[in-house]
Amino acid sequence: MSMQPPFFGKRPPDPITSRSQTPASSTSSAGAGSAALHQGTPSTAPITPIAAVQPAAPVSGAPVKEGGSKLTVGPNIKLKGVEITDCDTLVVEGTVEATMDSRVMHITEVGAFKGSADIDFAEIHGEFNGDLTVREKLVIYSTGRVSGKIRYGKVVIQEGGQLMGDVQFDAAKAGKAAGASILAG
Repeated sequence: MSMQPPFFGKRPPDPITSRSQTPASSTSSAGAGSAALHQGTPSTAPITPIAAVQPAAPVSGAPVKEGGSKLTVGPNIKLKGVEITDCDTLVVEGTVEATMDSRVMHITEVGAFKGSADIDFAEIHGEFNGDLTVREKLVIYSTGRVSGKIRYGKVVIQEGGQLMGDVQFDAAKAGKAAGASILAG
């Protein structure tokens, strides 16, 4: 019986990283395609995996909480039948069918959310269908479609963005804000 290395043991060095640090002259045996990549001075910069690239920062001005909890549902992922709580930021690049109580929701152009959400800030580039309560600010971009029972504090809709269904301004929140400004003034 042969001994195998432990499953959680050290990984062998990545051959891709070690190849990227070799001089251009040593890549001639790799073929014409890779030789064209290494013309000029050799690159000693490490290769960054695509998965490590962060998505663009939200544009709506929603406050970003450093070190907060963040859930990203990647492209082609389907998350169904869950309750999402204690999540500072939800980024939807796939499909989510859930109930959510959180702070910030960002739905990308290819993302879709179906269910109910009670949040502070929402940025919709993709599709939302269901019950949506946005306590602070709802931003619907030109590619965004929001339908269902919608409650909001403030709303911004870019040209081309769609908002359909039972849509109401949250009068209770506005009354508290107006009362606070009258008392302060």
